[in-house]
Amino acid sequence: MALRFSSDDVSGFKFLLILAVTYGLIAMIVDSIIHMRFIKPLEIDAPLDRFSEARAVEHVRVLAQEIDGRQEGRPGLREAAQYITAQLEMIKERAGSNFRIEIDETVVNGTFNMMFLGHSISLGYRNHTNIVMRISSKDSQDSDPSVLVNGHFDSPLGSPGAGDCGSCVASMLEIARLIVDSGWIPPQPVLLLFNGAEELFMLGSHGFMKTHKWRDTIGAFINVEASGTGGPDLVCQSGPGSWPSQVYAQSAIYPMAHSAAQDVFPIIPGDTDFRIFSQDYGDIPGLDIIFLLGGYFYHTSYDTMERLLPGSMQARGENLFSIIKAFTKSSKLQITHERESNISTANQYEEGHAVFFDYLTLFMIYYTRKVAMLLHSIPIAIFLAAPVFSKKQTPGLLSWFSTFCDFAKGLIFHATGIFLAIVFPIIFSILRLLFTSHAMHWFAHPYLAYLMFVPCSIVGMLIPRIIWSSFPLSQDASGLKCLKEALSDEARFWGAFGLYAMLTLAYLFAGLSGGFLTFSLSASMLPGWVSYCLSVKSFGRQSLRSTLFYMLPILPCLAYSVYFGGFLIQFMVEKMGMMGALPPPYGFFIPDIVMAAIIGVVTGWCVGPLIPICGRWLARSSILQVLLHLSVLGLALSSQFFPYSADAPKRVVFQHSFLTADANQVVDSSYDFSVLDSNSLLFLFKHAPDVTKELHINSESSFETAKTSHRENWMGLFPVSFLFSRSLKFPARSDGILKQYRQFPHLSTYEPHTVFSGGSRRIYLELSLGSLEEVWVSALNITGPLSSWSFADNTLPATETADGGPPSYICRLSGASPENWTFWLEASSSEDLRVEVAVIDQYMVDEAKQLKGLFPEWVDVVAYSGFLSSYIF
Repeated sequence: MALRFSSDDVSGFKFLLILAVTYGLIAMIVDSIIHMRFIKPLEIDAPLDRFSEARAVEHVRVLAQEIDGRQEGRPGLREAAQYITAQLEMIKERAGSNFRIEIDETVVNGTFNMMFLGHSISLGYRNHTNIVMRISSKDSQDSDPSVLVNGHFDSPLGSPGAGDCGSCVASMLEIARLIVDSGWIPPQPVLLLFNGAEELFMLGSHGFMKTHKWRDTIGAFINVEASGTGGPDLVCQSGPGSWPSQVYAQSAIYPMAHSAAQDVFPIIPGDTDFRIFSQDYGDIPGLDIIFLLGGYFYHTSYDTMERLLPGSMQARGENLFSIIKAFTKSSKLQITHERESNISTANQYEEGHAVFFDYLTLFMIYYTRKVAMLLHSIPIAIFLAAPVFSKKQTPGLLSWFSTFCDFAKGLIFHATGIFLAIVFPIIFSILRLLFTSHAMHWFAHPYLAYLMFVPCSIVGMLIPRIIWSSFPLSQDASGLKCLKEALSDEARFWGAFGLYAMLTLAYLFAGLSGGFLTFSLSASMLPGWVSYCLSVKSFGRQSLRSTLFYMLPILPCLAYSVYFGGFLIQFMVEKMGMMGALPPPYGFFIPDIVMAAIIGVVTGWCVGPLIPICGRWLARSSILQVLLHLSVLGLALSSQFFPYSADAPKRVVFQHSFLTADANQVVDSSYDFSVLDSNSLLFLFKHAPDVTKELHINSESSFETAKTSHRENWMGLFPVSFLFSRSLKFPARSDGILKQYRQFPHLSTYEPHTVFSGGSRRIYLELSLGSLEEVWVSALNITGPLSSWSFADNTLPATETADGGPPSYICRLSGASPENWTFWLEASSSEDLRVEVAVIDQYMVDEAKQLKGLFPEWVDVVAYSGFLSSYIF
């Protein structure tokens, strides 16, 4: 039987096609923007007064390719420091007589407490290298306020660090060259800090802020970071105060900034040096600028020079040079004591964060929080006043109230539609996971997420429109000249407008900076409504032309919504591979539910403003069926795709664990594995047959039969280890490590205990790292009646409790030195103090290297040796 469509159905499909083409074209433009295809990188022979990406990439090649690893504990970190210093010296030699250039290499030591990933920890460090270049005019004074640019040259475990943060160091080296070769004499000094210990929880920046002679001269700073290999170099944090974001808005060549990022950043697992300079130890105004795309390769062995997104470093370099110029010329640049004593500056800090965002990297829109208080209140005022100006025969309070009730009905229905736009994708994601053995099919294929979740999200938005007629209007349409349909359009439009106005106000009073998203929606809907009302007079309410006239004024806002939403979705897809594994059974569902909800939200703000007027063409059973069929097709199609690839690898942590009893004895040895997403180790072993064969895992293996690797086994990675769930361990040989090392890490007393009156006692301990060659970090887990210690100015961090165990204190120690670590612990009673030691060494025996090499190419394995021991005093 042939399908029969009414003329209204045909018009509906025409409009659906128009929408698909419109959003498709916008998506193509957005994809080009967020992957920086619109920027042409300059070649290595570009004019010397221009920033050249090719010249910067040459530095990345040396740092990430020629140097074999820039991790703490490996020789490559020192080689990187020498390369940076040599490059700076060459730049200094070329500088003219008008420049005053100083290069200072310092070794920093220290200890302090901090919160990281929501956990309390103490940090002790020594012999970490910082390199600082100060560029100023020949007449500058040592006390002049300066602008600091910070980037780190160390790399995370197992990663070449081309993006994170070889790209940062390379950009800074090219900026230093550009300042000298362009002949621009900075009005105020520029400090370039190449810090060598960021990956160990911001130790290099802490050492600089606590000890360096120039630390009190910093009037503003720019922290450059990378959470990927390119894309928009986004301002993720700014402050304190609104001045830094204002400088950026006025000076960035390719503006890429959203104040909404400051609302989201705290939930992302990780942190940057920004917190050290602006919050913990400096209170310095600054910007945190981060590469955010290419997150698939962040902290993996795939973070290589070839993965850098062309155009990204070019945009970063041109932006940096322009922003540095703006900061050095600003009259608000002040040294520390001036900033602290200046009342106007203090008042500026109290203003809070400004609202700012770029429009497709073309220009910035910026306004202060005071302006936002006024501007973001206007939509709700218009919504409340709209019933007064609505066309009606009988003005008066009763008429206003009935009109407002209709508007409130429209608001409730639109809010219900947005809610269902989020709920429907979540339901579909759960249903799909009930019939499949693994999650995250969309991880390597993001388009699958759009296909699965966007159509059903639109269906959710349209359902309230379908049942609209079942709820009569409060106004009496029979006594009015205008049609009931006109009243319905008015109620639906103002209801949607009112919802966005209320959300804008809610953002404002919550102290968040992302209210511009809903404000822009409500602001763009007003000209759309005016255009629609005028077009109805010419074409009629039932004409497709009238609907298109409603769309046209809203298109610029819709383009921004797709830009912001598309970037957010791509960023979250890439980050889902490292957000951590939650315990089953619910952990299996979480990533898909999160992605479904995010796509539902994005679809809501990208399509939602059109629904009040355009919904008449889409709310038809035939169209809803097509949209549902598309979602089902996406769900079915997704099961045919594997979640991972070499371009979207699964992250695995592999620790070759050695339990030692003293400096020479290995009691036990095991291979410990964990993953960082919801597809468990059993999924991994199922698709890695060579690994299962080597580990002697049979097809009947399950979490119930396998041996669990408890969280204390991963103490060397604390608190990152809290991202792990259901880790497994397998027996391993220890003869290889006995051949490699003569001595293992061990703890001993170096002085007799001191007993104080009242029963407290002080224990003097010495930690020897044995003959280990590439130590990255050591961790101490102290349990018992600890009342004080010699770390962090004798201040204990908050206690930590892992897996129901007793409260304990955690301290991480890093930094190469031939000397042992010496410290003391003070106990408040004679009860035992238990000290557990975990040491991470980057050397691996041949058997472990061979096992690592058996994993397929779609798996990235961070592998190292872990030495564990326990002591009671």
